[in-house]
Amino acid sequence: MTAFVLVSGPFTGGWIWRETAERLRGSGAEVHPLTLTGLGERQHLAGPGTDLETHIEDVVQLIDHLDAPELVLVGHDYAIHPVLGAADRRPERISRVVHLDAGLPQDGDAALALVPDQEVRERLMRPDGPAEHNWRIPVPQPDEWQRWGSTAGLPAEALAQLDRYAAPQPSGTLVQPLRLTGRLAGLPTTGVFCTAGGVTIATVETLVRSGPPQFRALANPRVSFFEIATGHWPMLSDPDELATVLLRAAAGEGHRITASGDEEPFYLKPFVLDVPERPRERIGSVDLHLPDADGPRPAVVFVHGGPVAAELRPTPRDWPVYTGHARYAASRGVVGVTVDHGLHDLTDYAQAAEDIAAAVELVRADPRVDADRIALWFFSAGGLLATDWLAAPPSWLRCVAANYPVLAPPPGWSAVDARFRPVAAVRTAGDLPIVLTRAGLEHAEFAGTVEEFLAAAKAVDARIETIDVAAGHHGFDAADHMDDSRHAVAAAHDAVLAHLQA
Repeated sequence: MTAFVLVSGPFTGGWIWRETAERLRGSGAEVHPLTLTGLGERQHLAGPGTDLETHIEDVVQLIDHLDAPELVLVGHDYAIHPVLGAADRRPERISRVVHLDAGLPQDGDAALALVPDQEVRERLMRPDGPAEHNWRIPVPQPDEWQRWGSTAGLPAEALAQLDRYAAPQPSGTLVQPLRLTGRLAGLPTTGVFCTAGGVTIATVETLVRSGPPQFRALANPRVSFFEIATGHWPMLSDPDELATVLLRAAAGEGHRITASGDEEPFYLKPFVLDVPERPRERIGSVDLHLPDADGPRPAVVFVHGGPVAAELRPTPRDWPVYTGHARYAASRGVVGVTVDHGLHDLTDYAQAAEDIAAAVELVRADPRVDADRIALWFFSAGGLLATDWLAAPPSWLRCVAANYPVLAPPPGWSAVDARFRPVAAVRTAGDLPIVLTRAGLEHAEFAGTVEEFLAAAKAVDARIETIDVAAGHHGFDAADHMDDSRHAVAAAHDAVLAHLQA
């Protein structure tokens, strides 16, 4: 008999699982909804010391007091942190971990990084943050639940339940880092996406095949996926479907993402153009690919996407796609610049923006560079870093380019600082030329941000030049070695060079 431990997200408790638990029991399963310390009917037990470790111990204690030899642990939203912490300590008791509309936290990650409410994140990130909240985060107001996750599909009575039973969330549960030893690494895992929030299986497949390399671990037979067409609280909006999905997950079912074991990772795939090496000079986190030319030359700074794990080697400035672009630029008579910046997590955009600004100043100060003729070229999720440059373009910035960019935080990217929205910044871009290269087979959520950007640009008559790769995928300039890709790369460089020379 399958035994489930159900652990809910912030502000809620075991009560939220009532209908789902009833349906699971009706199918013969053993079910144990858990209310964490300080929440639900246990909110009177909360105190300034209530933290993530407290909640991990809650889960461990329940595991230790159950007779079932193997348990399926289900963590919704924040609760995946204490669930993983407990599974790491009792891996021999766990048959599967289910991430229910939850993230993929690693050792050292705090749940705060995935809190959708930007105001809460900012307050808690300050040294006096938890004290300012009196060590608790207030319950959302009735019209604020959507700031914590999509409320799609929630009937009025379910929203009323959230209002009636919700309890303040102890701040320490969100700011204390998760500590894992790696003992749960071999456990079967299932991810369940509530698609009204914007994240789908297709999203993950895109990330596995052409996104940050850390996602390739999801192409593993032990990892399965399901989708539920509802909002962030499926136990209230669609308990029947959730119960069905949990039973199927426990049985080992679900969609698997495949990636050939000998398939070259995207970040190591060769550039679509065969470009010879150029003289290269490394200065800190910046590499200058130098042309054969006398006197100061214009420069193009290529800004990589991400997030990229900090420990990954080689770092992005050495990836073939970026060195390829930089070498090609140098072969056309301009300085091609690659740079490593600090976009290691969705919460790191502010740091990455500072890194790019510092790199640009370093480049402009180099005597081999014409400081008044600079272009910035953004890739993938690095597109969000174009915001500041579009919002207030300096006179020396002659062009902004972007390949298969993300131009607004897609659904599910609530951890990104709301400041980074090129779709809003383009309204003040003025006469700054923008060269945008689109992939025809782009991931739908990313493509949606591009269409939103183009609509905003059209509304203010921004100077946009679009280049399309109809059969191209995200990352086509490394992933799709075909004539259309090569022509698009050359056309985009032609356009940028023309603006630099104007």
